[in-house]
This record gives sequence, C-alpha cells and structure tokens, in this order.
Amino acid sequence: MLYETLATKATADKTGQALLAKGIDVFVLANKAEALSKIKELIPQGASVMNGASRTLEQIGFVDYLKNGRHGWNNLHAAIVAETDKAKQSLLRKQALLSDYYLGSVHALVENGEFLIGSNTGSQLPHIVFSSPNLIFVVSTKKIVPTLAEAFKRLEEHVVPQENESMMKKYGVGTNLNKVLIFKGENKMLGRKIRIILVSENLGF
Repeated sequence: MLYETLATKATADKTGQALLAKGIDVFVLANKAEALSKIKELIPQGASVMNGASRTLEQIGFVDYLKNGRHGWNNLHAAIVAETDKAKQSLLRKQALLSDYYLGSVHALVENGEFLIGSNTGSQLPHIVFSSPNLIFVVSTKKIVPTLAEAFKRLEEHVVPQENESMMKKYGVGTNLNKVLIFKGENKMLGRKIRIILVSENLGF
C-alpha cells in the first residue's frame, strides 16, 4: 500500500542529517520498545507532560505508561480528561499549553527535514509552534517522503481517510482537516529543544 513502506536506511539517514542541520536532535531506533525507552530517558522526573491524540504513541505503549502513574511526571492530559466541568476543563487545556514537554507524531516528514502536522481543532498546534520548550515526536520511517508536495498528498489522501474511519468507529464522529502546520525550522533564539525519534517500524497512519 502506498505510504506504508518503511524508508530505506539511506533515506532515513539522509532525513536525519537534514533534521540535525536544522538543530533538531534525531534518534534512529529499531522498534517501538526502543522508542518508549528513549522517551523515558529524555523526560526528567517532575516534568509536566502533555500529549496529543496519537496512534503512534498508543502503539509504542506511551499512552498506557502515562496512565499507570508510575513515571514521576505531571500528567496534564489526565487532569483535563478527569475534569467534568466544561469551563474548568477549558481552562486546564489553556494552562497545559505551558507544559514542559509535548509529545506527538507528524503526518509526513520530508527528506529535507520539513514536516507536516494536520489537525481538526488545532489544540496541539500552540505547543508545537511556540509554547512548550521541549517537543518529542515519534515518527515511523514510513512517513518519510521526498517532497513537500508529496507530504501534502500523504496527509490528504492517506492519513485523513484512515483517521476519519478510526474516529467514526471509536466515537461515531469523523474528523476534518481544518488546519495544517508546515514546520520548516526553529528560531534558535527561542532556546527550545526539539527531538524526533525515527522508528524503523510500521507505526501510525
């Protein structure tokens, strides 16, 4: 199936070098177990953590690990989900924009180090664009594409239909591609730390 084939080692290495040139730390790992282990290593005790809805994070075991409460982090997502008052929940979401760490994935990663993230509501985008000082993205090498045009094609023709189907099965409500972030680079003056964990395993959409 198109867009489901893992990148070759040469392509993954080339993409990794492009990310490094943009000041993004890269870890090329073999499988989801190594990816989860690396996350545990990167996030210090006591840090506040927020994550977006991500099939990849579910598949590597991060979501379950976060729920078990034995990590020593401040799980902001749990507090949001637990709050039943809509006004208070909205306030918690806004406060969570200042999380020490934000974790997620990307929908397409270009060989030149650029990447795309599509969203229905845009709730995760402030973290990624500006507010969280540490970003960790876990990305299957199958998401690597040669050009930005191909990245949009992957997002629109491959990811969104699968995400919509998944949402319909889970919640009875589909999704819409309302907002798209093109991440071309980061201003070094902001002092943020961005890390991409490239995994040579079929993860995510």
